[in-house]
Amino acid sequence: MKRIQRRRGLTLAASVAGLGLVLTACSGGDSGDGGDGGTTGGAGEAAVDCSEFEEYGDLEGTTVTVYTSIVDPEAEQQRDSYAPFEQCTGATIEYEGSREFEAQLPVRLEAGNPPDIAYIPQPGFLASLVAEYPDVVQAAPEAVVDNANEYYSEEWVNYGTVDGTLYATPLGANVKSFVWYSPALFEENGYEIPATWQDLLDLTDQIVEDNPDAKPWCAGIESGDATGWPATDWLEDVVLRTAGPDVYDQWVNHEIPFDDPQIVAALEEAGGILKNEDYVNGGLGNVESIATAPWTEAGLPVIDGSCFLHRAANFYAANLEGYEVAEDGEIFAFYLPGPTEDEKPLLGGGEFVTAFSDRPEVQAFHAYLSSPQWANAKAESTPGGGWLSANSGLDRDLLTSPIDQLSFDLLTDDAYTFRFDGSDQMPGAVGAGAFWREMTAWISPGQDAQTTLTNIEAAWPTS
Repeated sequence: MKRIQRRRGLTLAASVAGLGLVLTACSGGDSGDGGDGGTTGGAGEAAVDCSEFEEYGDLEGTTVTVYTSIVDPEAEQQRDSYAPFEQCTGATIEYEGSREFEAQLPVRLEAGNPPDIAYIPQPGFLASLVAEYPDVVQAAPEAVVDNANEYYSEEWVNYGTVDGTLYATPLGANVKSFVWYSPALFEENGYEIPATWQDLLDLTDQIVEDNPDAKPWCAGIESGDATGWPATDWLEDVVLRTAGPDVYDQWVNHEIPFDDPQIVAALEEAGGILKNEDYVNGGLGNVESIATAPWTEAGLPVIDGSCFLHRAANFYAANLEGYEVAEDGEIFAFYLPGPTEDEKPLLGGGEFVTAFSDRPEVQAFHAYLSSPQWANAKAESTPGGGWLSANSGLDRDLLTSPIDQLSFDLLTDDAYTFRFDGSDQMPGAVGAGAFWREMTAWISPGQDAQTTLTNIEAAWPTS
């Protein structure tokens, strides 16, 4: 897809939008009124260089409402990242996080009570909102378009685009194409990070040969009402590696059947690992134990050496509190390699900022959220790690976690071909229904690949 074209809207200087946030120590002589070269900040607040925010205009007395699925404790970090914008423009940001976000947002739009800004977690959800509420969802203004094209890859821009118009810009991001491992165990055994998919398979066989009391892989897909979703990530990553990004796009968009022979082959390839008793499930049980092993705990056997490899996203680090997550630590992750050293597909996800009002203060805040200013403010508001952005203007040094830094490197490296999580782009009945359910049945009781994918195909809505 081609980049979207610039549209008329709020005009902000691109150079200003690209400036980094400068926080300085707050002292008695440094407080100002936020004018030229001035700073502002009350007691307990860091002083902000408001000269960088002048192009957003004087928004004193205005309010922008934000509605999202992000709740505390992460919501507090979100609110903290808005402080520079509020201090320097005079606008107030009213934040509402809800666990019922996806169900309630359409209700609010239907009732004529939309928020000014919403954070949409799936491109498919965005497309459905644009189709159902074309007069409510707002096209991105010029400043937002400029930021999107300057700081994000074409793939990310396209995921916020519907029918050639940019509606949404990325917020946070994650990388799913990772394999977690023990650096110490790799060094002890003389193993190297695999550079290709075949290298990974060869490493798996080598681990079997060298370690009869362990297994190469551990996995778990139990996740309460969402049991099965980790298995969908496995299939998506393998489709990207065996069929390629173009076929992946056709599959996700249902331009080919869910049970197309290329997808069947990919699931059988994934089964070559996940359904092989010689390869799984280290420290947890047999193949069927994958269906009942909690996803949050399934990677822990890597640390005690019961298994050597665990495929999971960068955010798996949240389950490793108390362990050193680093290249020379107790556990870390490497990129799930592509079919060749030059082919580097990358699976990931994230949220998108969408506006339902074109008031100046809403457009200004959307522009802020699409800029490096906000990305840097958000990184500083998350000192414990666990957050990153695909915004190339983000200061990498502000990311305190090594896995977040590695994820950022992959997301902003043109050598990698990014694709958004497939199930998040599919209709809910498939992506969060039949896909989860049938992949669980594929593991236990051991349904075959063809039946699994044909059952999911039958669940695809006809209209």
